[in-house]
Amino acid sequence: MNANDQPPVVGTKRTAGLVQLPDILLGLLAIALGGLLVSRLQPDSSRRVIPSAIELTEQSPVVTWKRHDLSLPHLIDDEIVELFLPAGDKLEQFRQEHRITHVQVVDFDIDGVNDILVCDGSGNQVVLFQYQQGRDWKSTVLANRLQVPSHATVVDIDQDGDNDVVVSLLGDILPSDELIGGVVLLENRGDHFAQIVLLDDVRRVADVQPGDLDSDGDIDLAVAVFGYARGEILWLENRAEEGFRDHLVFSRPGVIHVPVADYDGDGDLDLATIVSQDDEEVWGFENDGQGVFTPRQLYYTNNYDVGGGGLVKFDLDQDGDMDFLLSQGDNLEFGHGWPQPYHGCIWVRNDGNWNFSAQQIGTLGGTYATNAGDLDQDGDLDVVMVSMSNDWTDQTSHPTIAWVENDGDGDFGATWTIDIAPVELITLDLGDIDGDGRLDLVAGRLRVPTTVAPESSSIAVWLSGKGMP
Repeated sequence: MNANDQPPVVGTKRTAGLVQLPDILLGLLAIALGGLLVSRLQPDSSRRVIPSAIELTEQSPVVTWKRHDLSLPHLIDDEIVELFLPAGDKLEQFRQEHRITHVQVVDFDIDGVNDILVCDGSGNQVVLFQYQQGRDWKSTVLANRLQVPSHATVVDIDQDGDNDVVVSLLGDILPSDELIGGVVLLENRGDHFAQIVLLDDVRRVADVQPGDLDSDGDIDLAVAVFGYARGEILWLENRAEEGFRDHLVFSRPGVIHVPVADYDGDGDLDLATIVSQDDEEVWGFENDGQGVFTPRQLYYTNNYDVGGGGLVKFDLDQDGDMDFLLSQGDNLEFGHGWPQPYHGCIWVRNDGNWNFSAQQIGTLGGTYATNAGDLDQDGDLDVVMVSMSNDWTDQTSHPTIAWVENDGDGDFGATWTIDIAPVELITLDLGDIDGDGRLDLVAGRLRVPTTVAPESSSIAVWLSGKGMP
Protein backbone atom coordinates (compact mmCIF):
# COMPACT_ATOMS: atom_id res chain seq x y z
CA MET A 1 0.00 0.00 0.00
CA ASN A 2 1.15 3.49 -0.72
CA ALA A 3 4.68 3.25 6.49
CA ASN A 4 5.17 0.29 7.60
CA ASP A 5 3.92 1.13 7.33
CA GLN A 6 1.29 1.95 3.95
CA PRO A 7 -1.34 3.37 6.31
CA PRO A 8 -0.31 2.11 3.70
CA VAL A 9 -2.95 2.76 1.06
CA VAL A 10 -2.81 0.46 -1.93
CA GLY A 11 -3.31 1.64 -5.49
CA THR A 12 -4.38 5.10 -4.47
CA LYS A 13 -2.22 7.23 -6.68
CA ARG A 14 -3.73 8.49 -9.90
CA THR A 15 -1.75 8.37 -13.10
CA ALA A 16 -2.08 11.83 -14.60
CA GLY A 17 -3.71 11.88 -18.01
CA LEU A 18 -4.54 8.19 -18.20
CA VAL A 19 -8.28 8.75 -18.02
CA GLN A 20 -8.02 11.12 -20.99
CA LEU A 21 -6.67 8.48 -23.37
CA PRO A 22 -9.04 7.36 -26.12
CA ASP A 23 -10.51 3.89 -25.60
CA ILE A 24 -8.42 2.41 -28.41
CA LEU A 25 -5.21 3.58 -26.76
CA LEU A 26 -6.32 2.15 -23.46
CA GLY A 27 -6.93 -1.16 -25.19
CA LEU A 28 -3.49 -1.14 -26.80
CA LEU A 29 -1.94 -0.27 -23.49
CA ALA A 30 -3.70 -3.19 -21.81
CA ILE A 31 -2.50 -5.57 -24.55
CA ALA A 32 1.06 -4.32 -24.20
CA LEU A 33 1.06 -4.69 -20.43
CA GLY A 34 -0.48 -8.14 -20.72
CA GLY A 35 2.24 -9.19 -23.13
CA LEU A 36 4.87 -7.92 -20.78
CA LEU A 37 3.39 -9.86 -17.88
CA VAL A 38 3.36 -13.05 -19.94
CA SER A 39 7.00 -12.50 -20.91
CA ARG A 40 7.91 -12.16 -17.25
CA LEU A 41 6.26 -15.47 -16.44
CA GLN A 42 8.16 -17.44 -19.08
CA PRO A 43 10.92 -19.87 -18.08
CA ASP A 44 14.18 -18.31 -16.90
CA SER A 45 15.96 -19.04 -20.19
CA SER A 46 13.73 -16.63 -22.10
CA ARG A 47 12.15 -14.47 -19.39
CA ARG A 48 12.82 -10.75 -19.62
CA VAL A 49 14.96 -9.77 -16.67
CA ILE A 50 14.13 -6.60 -14.75
CA PRO A 51 17.36 -5.20 -13.28
CA SER A 52 17.46 -5.26 -9.50
CA ALA A 53 17.70 -1.94 -7.71
CA ILE A 54 20.36 -3.46 -5.44
CA GLU A 55 22.59 -6.44 -5.83
CA LEU A 56 21.80 -9.34 -3.57
CA THR A 57 24.45 -9.62 -0.89
CA GLU A 58 25.12 -12.09 1.85
CA GLN A 59 23.81 -11.32 5.29
CA SER A 60 25.96 -9.00 7.33
CA PRO A 61 28.72 -10.91 9.11
CA VAL A 62 27.95 -9.09 12.38
CA VAL A 63 24.18 -9.74 12.52
CA THR A 64 22.23 -12.96 11.97
CA TRP A 65 18.47 -13.37 11.55
CA LYS A 66 15.98 -16.16 12.32
CA ARG A 67 12.53 -15.75 10.81
CA HIS A 68 9.25 -16.69 12.53
CA ASP A 69 6.00 -16.61 10.54
CA LEU A 70 2.89 -15.63 12.47
CA SER A 71 -0.67 -16.73 11.71
CA LEU A 72 -3.69 -14.51 12.20
CA PRO A 73 -6.72 -15.77 14.12
CA HIS A 74 -9.98 -16.06 12.17
CA LEU A 75 -13.05 -14.63 13.82
CA ILE A 76 -16.28 -15.76 12.18
CA ASP A 77 -19.54 -16.24 14.05
CA ASP A 78 -20.36 -19.91 14.70
CA GLU A 79 -23.74 -19.63 13.02
CA ILE A 80 -22.12 -18.34 9.83
CA VAL A 81 -19.61 -21.20 9.86
CA GLU A 82 -22.43 -23.72 10.24
CA LEU A 83 -24.40 -22.06 7.44
CA PHE A 84 -21.66 -22.04 4.82
CA LEU A 85 -19.28 -24.88 5.70
CA PRO A 86 -20.23 -28.51 5.07
CA ALA A 87 -20.32 -30.70 8.15
CA GLY A 88 -16.86 -31.77 9.22
CA ASP A 89 -15.00 -29.07 7.31
CA LYS A 90 -12.59 -26.91 9.25
CA LEU A 91 -12.31 -23.16 9.02
CA GLU A 92 -8.52 -23.39 8.72
CA GLN A 93 -8.96 -24.78 5.21
CA PHE A 94 -10.14 -21.37 4.01
CA ARG A 95 -7.27 -18.96 3.44
CA GLN A 96 -7.74 -15.33 4.39
CA GLU A 97 -6.36 -12.67 2.04
CA HIS A 98 -3.07 -11.12 3.15
CA ARG A 99 -3.80 -7.48 3.93
CA ILE A 100 -1.65 -6.44 6.87
CA THR A 101 -1.79 -2.66 6.99
CA HIS A 102 0.25 -1.92 10.11
CA VAL A 103 2.60 -3.62 12.58
CA GLN A 104 4.05 -2.10 15.74
CA VAL A 105 6.44 -3.33 18.44
CA VAL A 106 5.21 -2.04 21.80
CA ASP A 107 5.04 -3.12 25.45
CA PHE A 108 1.28 -3.09 25.30
CA ASP A 109 0.45 -4.65 28.67
CA ILE A 110 3.25 -2.69 30.42
CA ASP A 111 4.96 -5.82 31.78
CA GLY A 112 8.48 -4.99 30.56
CA VAL A 113 8.24 -7.30 27.52
CA ASN A 114 7.58 -6.04 24.01
CA ASP A 115 4.54 -7.26 22.10
CA ILE A 116 3.43 -6.91 18.46
CA LEU A 117 0.27 -5.01 17.54
CA VAL A 118 -1.18 -5.75 14.10
CA CYS A 119 -3.88 -4.17 11.94
CA ASP A 120 -5.49 -6.80 9.71
CA GLY A 121 -7.23 -5.06 6.81
CA SER A 122 -8.72 -8.31 5.52
CA GLY A 123 -10.08 -9.68 8.78
CA ASN A 124 -11.06 -6.16 9.90
CA GLN A 125 -9.43 -6.70 13.26
CA VAL A 126 -6.67 -5.46 15.57
CA VAL A 127 -4.60 -8.32 16.99
CA LEU A 128 -2.01 -8.44 19.78
CA PHE A 129 0.81 -11.02 19.54
CA GLN A 130 2.81 -11.87 22.66
CA TYR A 131 6.08 -13.79 22.48
CA GLN A 132 6.19 -16.93 24.60
CA GLN A 133 9.83 -17.87 25.22
CA GLY A 134 10.46 -21.30 23.71
CA ARG A 135 6.78 -21.73 22.79
CA ASP A 136 4.29 -20.53 20.18
CA TRP A 137 3.13 -16.95 19.90
CA LYS A 138 -0.05 -16.06 21.75
CA SER A 139 -2.57 -13.99 19.79
CA THR A 140 -5.42 -11.94 21.22
CA VAL A 141 -8.03 -10.07 19.19
CA LEU A 142 -8.49 -6.64 20.77
CA ALA A 143 -11.28 -5.61 18.39
CA ASN A 144 -13.00 -6.83 15.23
CA ARG A 145 -15.64 -5.61 12.80
CA LEU A 146 -13.52 -2.54 12.13
CA GLN A 147 -13.84 -1.51 8.49
CA VAL A 148 -10.30 -1.87 7.10
CA PRO A 149 -8.14 -0.64 9.99
CA SER A 150 -5.04 1.05 8.59
CA HIS A 151 -3.10 2.14 11.67
CA ALA A 152 -3.22 1.47 15.43
CA THR A 153 -1.79 4.10 17.77
CA VAL A 154 -1.14 3.07 21.37
CA VAL A 155 -1.75 5.86 23.87
CA ASP A 156 -3.25 6.24 27.35
CA ILE A 157 -5.71 8.78 26.03
CA ASP A 158 -7.81 8.95 29.19
CA GLN A 159 -4.67 8.98 31.36
CA ASP A 160 -5.91 6.23 33.68
CA GLY A 161 -2.67 4.24 33.69
CA ASP A 162 -3.34 1.63 30.98
CA ASN A 163 -2.90 1.59 27.22
CA ASP A 164 -5.77 2.39 24.90
CA VAL A 165 -5.66 2.13 21.11
CA VAL A 166 -6.72 4.74 18.56
CA VAL A 167 -7.51 3.05 15.24
CA SER A 168 -7.55 4.73 11.83
CA LEU A 169 -10.17 3.31 9.46
CA LEU A 170 -9.86 3.37 5.69
CA GLY A 171 -13.30 1.96 5.11
CA ASP A 172 -12.14 0.56 1.77
CA ILE A 173 -8.74 -0.69 0.66
CA LEU A 174 -9.42 0.65 -2.85
CA PRO A 175 -9.43 4.30 -3.98
CA SER A 176 -12.55 6.17 -2.94
CA ASP A 177 -13.80 9.62 -1.99
CA GLU A 178 -16.80 8.19 -0.17
CA LEU A 179 -17.31 9.19 3.46
CA ILE A 180 -16.32 5.75 4.72
CA GLY A 181 -13.30 6.56 6.92
CA GLY A 182 -13.19 7.18 10.62
CA VAL A 183 -11.33 7.12 13.92
CA VAL A 184 -12.25 4.64 16.66
CA LEU A 185 -10.95 4.53 20.22
CA LEU A 186 -10.47 1.10 21.78
CA GLU A 187 -10.81 2.10 25.42
CA ASN A 188 -9.11 -0.33 27.78
CA ARG A 189 -11.71 -1.52 30.29
CA GLY A 190 -9.45 -4.20 31.79
CA ASP A 191 -11.29 -7.31 30.61
CA HIS A 192 -12.25 -5.91 27.19
CA PHE A 193 -11.87 -2.93 24.86
CA ALA A 194 -14.89 -0.72 24.28
CA GLN A 195 -15.19 0.73 20.77
CA ILE A 196 -15.91 4.47 20.84
CA VAL A 197 -16.26 6.46 17.62
CA LEU A 198 -14.24 9.68 17.76
CA LEU A 199 -14.63 10.75 14.13
CA ASP A 200 -16.84 9.58 11.27
CA ASP A 201 -18.34 10.89 8.02
CA VAL A 202 -14.87 11.56 6.60
CA ARG A 203 -12.92 10.07 3.74
CA ARG A 204 -10.41 7.27 4.18
CA VAL A 205 -8.25 7.83 7.28
CA ALA A 206 -4.66 6.63 7.00
CA ASP A 207 -3.07 7.66 10.30
CA VAL A 208 -3.78 9.19 13.71
CA GLN A 209 -1.08 10.43 16.12
CA PRO A 210 -1.43 11.80 19.67
CA GLY A 211 -0.05 14.92 21.33
CA ASP A 212 -1.05 17.93 23.41
CA LEU A 213 -1.45 20.26 20.46
CA ASP A 214 -3.03 23.21 22.28
CA SER A 215 -0.88 23.08 25.44
CA ASP A 216 -3.84 22.53 27.80
CA GLY A 217 -2.56 19.35 29.43
CA ASP A 218 -4.67 16.69 27.73
CA ILE A 219 -4.06 14.50 24.66
CA ASP A 220 -5.31 15.69 21.28
CA LEU A 221 -5.11 13.80 17.98
CA ALA A 222 -3.68 14.62 14.56
CA VAL A 223 -5.54 12.85 11.73
CA ALA A 224 -4.37 12.13 8.17
CA VAL A 225 -7.38 11.79 5.85
CA PHE A 226 -5.94 10.28 2.68
CA GLY A 227 -9.19 10.16 0.72
CA TYR A 228 -8.49 9.84 -2.97
CA ALA A 229 -9.07 13.02 -5.01
CA ARG A 230 -9.90 14.90 -1.82
CA GLY A 231 -8.25 14.66 1.57
CA GLU A 232 -7.06 16.71 4.53
CA ILE A 233 -5.23 16.89 7.83
CA LEU A 234 -7.36 17.53 10.90
CA TRP A 235 -6.54 17.88 14.55
CA LEU A 236 -9.05 16.71 17.09
CA GLU A 237 -9.23 18.90 20.17
CA ASN A 238 -9.81 16.94 23.36
CA ARG A 239 -12.70 18.65 25.16
CA ALA A 240 -13.02 16.05 27.94
CA GLU A 241 -16.68 15.17 28.53
CA GLU A 242 -17.69 17.06 25.39
CA GLY A 243 -15.70 14.69 23.19
CA PHE A 244 -13.39 15.77 20.38
CA ARG A 245 -13.78 18.81 18.13
CA ASP A 246 -12.16 18.73 14.70
CA HIS A 247 -10.08 21.59 13.22
CA LEU A 248 -8.80 21.78 9.64
CA VAL A 249 -5.02 22.07 9.26
CA PHE A 250 -4.38 21.29 5.59
CA SER A 251 -6.52 20.44 2.58
CA ARG A 252 -4.77 18.04 0.20
CA PRO A 253 -5.44 14.49 -1.01
CA GLY A 254 -2.94 11.72 -0.40
CA VAL A 255 -1.69 12.52 3.10
CA ILE A 256 -0.42 9.24 4.53
CA HIS A 257 1.30 9.73 7.87
CA VAL A 258 1.20 12.63 10.30
CA PRO A 259 4.13 12.29 12.78
CA VAL A 260 3.96 14.67 15.77
CA ALA A 261 7.10 16.21 17.35
CA ASP A 262 8.72 19.52 18.27
CA TYR A 263 10.50 20.01 14.95
CA ASP A 264 11.65 23.60 15.57
CA GLY A 265 12.69 23.20 19.20
CA ASP A 266 10.38 25.91 20.57
CA GLY A 267 8.68 23.74 23.19
CA ASP A 268 5.37 22.92 21.50
CA LEU A 269 4.33 20.05 19.24
CA ASP A 270 4.33 20.52 15.47
CA LEU A 271 2.96 18.30 12.70
CA ALA A 272 4.38 16.87 9.51
CA THR A 273 3.04 14.80 6.64
CA ILE A 274 3.88 13.14 3.36
CA VAL A 275 1.71 13.97 0.34
CA SER A 276 1.74 11.28 -2.34
CA GLN A 277 -1.22 11.92 -4.61
CA ASP A 278 -0.45 13.82 -7.82
CA ASP A 279 2.44 15.50 -5.93
CA GLU A 280 5.36 14.05 -3.97
CA GLU A 281 6.03 16.31 -1.00
CA VAL A 282 6.84 16.51 2.69
CA TRP A 283 5.19 19.31 4.66
CA GLY A 284 5.73 20.63 8.17
CA PHE A 285 3.18 22.59 10.18
CA GLU A 286 4.53 25.00 12.76
CA ASN A 287 2.40 25.19 15.90
CA ASP A 288 1.98 28.53 17.67
CA GLY A 289 1.38 26.56 20.87
CA GLN A 290 -2.40 27.01 20.78
CA GLY A 291 -3.24 24.68 17.90
CA VAL A 292 -2.85 27.17 15.06
CA PHE A 293 -0.55 25.75 12.37
CA THR A 294 1.52 27.43 9.66
CA PRO A 295 2.33 25.14 6.68
CA ARG A 296 5.92 24.88 5.41
CA GLN A 297 7.02 22.78 2.46
CA LEU A 298 10.09 20.82 3.54
CA TYR A 299 10.77 18.57 0.55
CA TYR A 300 9.44 17.93 -2.94
CA THR A 301 10.54 16.18 -6.10
CA ASN A 302 9.63 16.73 -9.73
CA ASN A 303 9.79 12.97 -10.26
CA TYR A 304 6.12 12.08 -9.79
CA ASP A 305 6.92 8.39 -10.29
CA VAL A 306 8.86 7.93 -7.04
CA GLY A 307 5.75 6.76 -5.19
CA GLY A 308 6.05 7.94 -1.61
CA GLY A 309 5.02 5.16 0.75
CA GLY A 310 5.35 6.65 4.20
CA LEU A 311 7.07 9.05 6.58
CA VAL A 312 8.58 8.31 9.98
CA LYS A 313 10.38 10.64 12.39
CA PHE A 314 13.90 9.85 13.64
CA ASP A 315 16.88 11.81 14.91
CA LEU A 316 18.99 9.82 12.48
CA ASP A 317 22.22 11.76 13.03
CA GLN A 318 21.54 12.05 16.79
CA ASP A 319 22.18 15.80 16.82
CA GLY A 320 19.20 16.66 19.01
CA ASP A 321 16.58 17.56 16.41
CA MET A 322 14.08 15.39 14.59
CA ASP A 323 14.64 14.27 10.99
CA PHE A 324 12.45 12.17 8.68
CA LEU A 325 12.82 8.94 6.77
CA LEU A 326 10.78 8.89 3.57
CA SER A 327 10.16 5.63 1.71
CA GLN A 328 9.89 5.74 -2.10
CA GLY A 329 8.76 2.86 -4.27
CA ASP A 330 4.97 2.62 -4.58
CA ASN A 331 4.81 2.04 -8.33
CA LEU A 332 1.58 0.07 -8.51
CA GLU A 333 0.04 2.35 -11.09
CA PHE A 334 2.59 1.09 -13.61
CA GLY A 335 2.17 -2.60 -12.91
CA HIS A 336 3.45 -4.93 -10.27
CA GLY A 337 7.23 -4.84 -10.34
CA TRP A 338 9.67 -2.49 -11.99
CA PRO A 339 12.37 -1.72 -9.42
CA GLN A 340 13.92 1.69 -10.04
CA PRO A 341 17.22 3.23 -8.87
CA TYR A 342 15.36 6.02 -7.07
CA HIS A 343 13.37 3.54 -4.98
CA GLY A 344 14.55 3.34 -1.39
CA CYS A 345 14.96 5.59 1.62
CA ILE A 346 15.29 9.38 1.57
CA TRP A 347 16.77 11.04 4.64
CA VAL A 348 15.08 14.43 5.07
CA ARG A 349 17.55 16.05 7.46
CA ASN A 350 16.58 18.81 9.89
CA ASP A 351 19.10 21.63 9.42
CA GLY A 352 17.31 23.97 11.86
CA ASN A 353 14.90 26.90 11.54
CA TRP A 354 12.54 24.83 9.34
CA ASN A 355 15.26 24.19 6.76
CA PHE A 356 15.56 20.59 5.62
CA SER A 357 17.91 18.90 3.13
CA ALA A 358 17.45 15.50 1.50
CA GLN A 359 19.68 12.64 0.44
CA GLN A 360 19.05 9.06 -0.61
CA ILE A 361 20.76 6.67 1.78
CA GLY A 362 19.43 3.30 0.69
CA THR A 363 18.13 1.69 -2.49
CA LEU A 364 15.64 -1.17 -2.78
CA GLY A 365 13.15 -1.73 -5.58
CA GLY A 366 9.55 -1.08 -4.54
CA THR A 367 10.39 0.28 -1.08
CA TYR A 368 7.18 0.90 0.82
CA ALA A 369 8.29 1.31 4.43
CA THR A 370 11.49 2.21 6.22
CA ASN A 371 12.63 2.41 9.81
CA ALA A 372 15.80 2.91 11.83
CA GLY A 373 17.66 1.40 14.77
CA ASP A 374 21.10 0.30 15.90
CA LEU A 375 21.10 -3.17 14.36
CA ASP A 376 24.83 -3.84 14.72
CA GLN A 377 25.11 -2.27 18.19
CA ASP A 378 27.88 0.16 17.25
CA GLY A 379 26.18 3.25 18.66
CA ASP A 380 24.64 4.76 15.51
CA LEU A 381 21.31 4.27 13.75
CA ASP A 382 21.07 1.98 10.74
CA VAL A 383 18.18 1.94 8.26
CA VAL A 384 15.85 -0.94 7.34
CA MET A 385 13.67 -1.08 4.20
CA VAL A 386 10.97 -3.47 2.99
CA SER A 387 9.78 -3.95 -0.59
CA MET A 388 6.16 -4.18 -1.66
CA SER A 389 6.34 -4.31 -5.46
CA ASN A 390 9.26 -5.97 -7.17
CA ASP A 391 10.10 -8.71 -9.65
CA TRP A 392 9.04 -11.56 -7.40
CA THR A 393 9.51 -14.10 -10.21
CA ASP A 394 13.23 -13.76 -9.49
CA GLN A 395 13.54 -13.53 -5.72
CA THR A 396 17.17 -14.57 -5.75
CA SER A 397 18.17 -11.11 -6.93
CA HIS A 398 15.33 -9.06 -5.45
CA PRO A 399 15.36 -8.95 -1.63
CA THR A 400 12.16 -8.29 0.25
CA ILE A 401 13.88 -6.75 3.31
CA ALA A 402 17.34 -5.20 3.61
CA TRP A 403 19.28 -2.87 5.90
CA VAL A 404 21.80 -0.12 5.26
CA GLU A 405 24.76 0.11 7.59
CA ASN A 406 25.56 3.47 9.15
CA ASP A 407 29.31 4.02 9.00
CA GLY A 408 29.05 7.04 11.31
CA ASP A 409 29.07 10.81 10.74
CA GLY A 410 26.05 10.57 8.46
CA ASP A 411 27.71 8.18 6.00
CA PHE A 412 25.84 5.04 4.98
CA GLY A 413 27.73 2.17 3.37
CA ALA A 414 26.86 -1.44 2.62
CA THR A 415 23.32 -2.63 1.99
CA TRP A 416 22.80 -6.06 3.53
CA THR A 417 20.05 -8.49 2.59
CA ILE A 418 17.99 -9.80 5.49
CA ASP A 419 15.59 -12.10 3.62
CA ILE A 420 13.92 -12.83 0.28
CA ALA A 421 10.57 -13.87 1.82
CA PRO A 422 7.80 -13.16 2.56
CA VAL A 423 7.12 -10.73 -0.27
CA GLU A 424 4.88 -7.67 -0.79
CA LEU A 425 5.79 -6.14 2.56
CA ILE A 426 4.31 -2.71 3.31
CA THR A 427 4.77 -2.12 7.03
CA LEU A 428 7.78 -2.47 9.31
CA ASP A 429 8.84 -1.91 12.92
CA LEU A 430 11.82 -2.62 15.16
CA GLY A 431 12.18 -3.53 18.82
CA ASP A 432 13.67 -6.07 21.20
CA ILE A 433 11.04 -8.81 21.15
CA ASP A 434 12.89 -11.76 22.74
CA GLY A 435 14.58 -9.75 25.52
CA ASP A 436 18.19 -10.35 24.49
CA GLY A 437 19.05 -6.66 24.18
CA ARG A 438 19.20 -6.69 20.37
CA LEU A 439 16.73 -5.13 17.95
CA ASP A 440 14.41 -7.54 16.15
CA LEU A 441 12.20 -6.83 13.12
CA VAL A 442 8.54 -7.38 12.25
CA ALA A 443 6.88 -6.76 8.87
CA GLY A 444 3.50 -7.35 7.26
CA ARG A 445 2.37 -8.33 3.78
CA LEU A 446 -0.41 -6.85 1.67
CA ARG A 447 -1.19 -8.99 -1.32
CA VAL A 448 -1.66 -6.99 -4.49
CA PRO A 449 -4.54 -8.05 -6.80
CA THR A 450 -3.37 -9.96 -9.91
CA THR A 451 0.04 -10.40 -8.30
CA VAL A 452 2.54 -12.92 -9.66
CA ALA A 453 4.20 -13.07 -6.25
CA PRO A 454 4.59 -16.49 -4.61
CA GLU A 455 2.47 -17.51 -1.66
CA SER A 456 3.96 -16.57 1.71
CA SER A 457 3.01 -15.67 5.27
CA SER A 458 1.27 -12.44 6.13
CA ILE A 459 3.39 -11.48 9.17
CA ALA A 460 7.07 -12.24 9.69
CA VAL A 461 9.33 -11.66 12.69
CA TRP A 462 13.12 -11.73 12.38
CA LEU A 463 14.88 -12.32 15.70
CA SER A 464 18.42 -11.02 15.54
CA GLY A 465 21.57 -12.64 16.79
CA LYS A 466 25.23 -11.78 17.00
CA GLY A 467 27.37 -12.78 14.05
CA MET A 468 31.11 -12.98 13.63
CA PRO A 469 33.13 -10.13 15.22
